Amino acid sequence: MAEMKDPDSREFHFTAQDFQRVSKMIHEHAGITLSDSKQELVYSRLSRRLRATGTRTFGEYLALLNKGNEKEWEAFVNSLTTNLTAFFREPHHFPLLAEHLQKLGGSKPIVLWCSASSTGEEPYSMAMTAIETFGATSPPVTIIATDLDTNVIETARNGVYPMERVEKLEPERLKRFFFRGEGSQQGFVKVRPELQRMITFRKLNLLDANWSLHGGLDAIFCRNVMIYFDKDTQLAILKRFAPLLNENGLMFAGHSENFYHADAYFKLRGKTVYELSPKYKLAHPQTSGR
Repeated sequence: MAEMKDPDSREFHFTAQDFQRVSKMIHEHAGITLSDSKQELVYSRLSRRLRATGTRTFGEYLALLNKGNEKEWEAFVNSLTTNLTAFFREPHHFPLLAEHLQKLGGSKPIVLWCSASSTGEEPYSMAMTAIETFGATSPPVTIIATDLDTNVIETARNGVYPMERVEKLEPERLKRFFFRGEGSQQGFVKVRPELQRMITFRKLNLLDANWSLHGGLDAIFCRNVMIYFDKDTQLAILKRFAPLLNENGLMFAGHSENFYHADAYFKLRGKTVYELSPKYKLAHPQTSGR
């Protein structure tokens, strides 16, 4: 177990038992697995919640959660989730998405799901790709963007970012898809309405028994999310992904993720992109035949 900081130097007493209780609660609620090396991070982030709630110990704070305080549960989860993202992160995926969209064509509405949208850079990158692929400001593409963290959903919905978040974008894309802020908004950019119209942002916990979406999806982006889950949790989620995809649908994963343990549902197509496995299609012939 990782070495704990000198308790005398802390504002709040924090024991290994407190960490284990936090780990158990976040795993049960959000599927996130915390390694022992995360103890300092947990202390730092949850100390803010102790101050905000006026609780004096971690025991008191966790008792508050156990009473079912819904608002504080939301703050607890938001504190412990990590939201590292960027526009066109893992760039090799977006030409593959464009190719997929071209094959689908525009005869039917295309539905994409970004299952961990964070502050919005990923679904907006998907939307830019769709506009570029179809050469139209209103392509036949709808994007459902979900996240567990309500704070980042609000940021994503607003679509306002500091200039440094877009400095790696090509000048042509920056000019085409963003407004530059002026006056009090100088140093910021805002995504254009045509991107925002394509995306619906909503809260969704991948561990919830019911998800607020239905099948008929043409692609699922679930990148750099599964690394926080153990293999059993990954498999349970992937099992639920499979029936949501159309027959030729794709699932995009993160560069450090692999799902060989889910070969009953998904088959690697290449470059961390998966398709439904032949085993799954054979067992589920009712899968939509897009």
